[in-house]
Amino acid sequence: MSDLQCAATLVVARHGDAEYVESWFSDEGGTLTAEGREQARLLSDSLARHRVAWVWTSDSSRAVQTAEIVAARLGVGVTVRKPLREVSLGDLHGQPFDVELIHKVTDHWYSGDLEPGFPGGENGEEVVARYRDQLAEIADLHRGETVLVVTHQTATCVALPALADNLPSSYAREHELGNGQAAELMVDGDGWLVTRWAGQDC
Repeated sequence: MSDLQCAATLVVARHGDAEYVESWFSDEGGTLTAEGREQARLLSDSLARHRVAWVWTSDSSRAVQTAEIVAARLGVGVTVRKPLREVSLGDLHGQPFDVELIHKVTDHWYSGDLEPGFPGGENGEEVVARYRDQLAEIADLHRGETVLVVTHQTATCVALPALADNLPSSYAREHELGNGQAAELMVDGDGWLVTRWAGQDC
């Protein structure tokens, strides 16, 4: 059993910029663009001071590609976990892409109302619970260490403020993570604290 009082530092990063074959809602993983690969390299450079012990990632290809670039530059391994995926959009899959259909739900989440959800998909409470369970497992495996966790914009921007003891639930409304940007999360027996967000102290 790990010592819960020994903090784990999770650097939770959004994957690099990606391009997609589909013009409809899809759960396909996407492929990093040249800009996305450069964002992954810059992310690895920003982590040099942390002595990262491991990289964890969503199983979506754009996240895996980001994780592998960073891990190779840092000389550490990669573990893939499906629960780190982006939000499940349910019945929207296969429909023409329209970002407003996403905002109709996520605007509620960003204001702190996690009950609304995507028909056939997830609501905000389910997204937060999924991320809480997976991040807690990662933290418990890495007490006293720093790890990188490569994830996705909406799920991360909803889950981290909901889980952190020091951020309002609406924090990400004005502070969305760009591609390759990260939030630093400290997890120990006293709680969950976001100490930095997109390079700024919290």
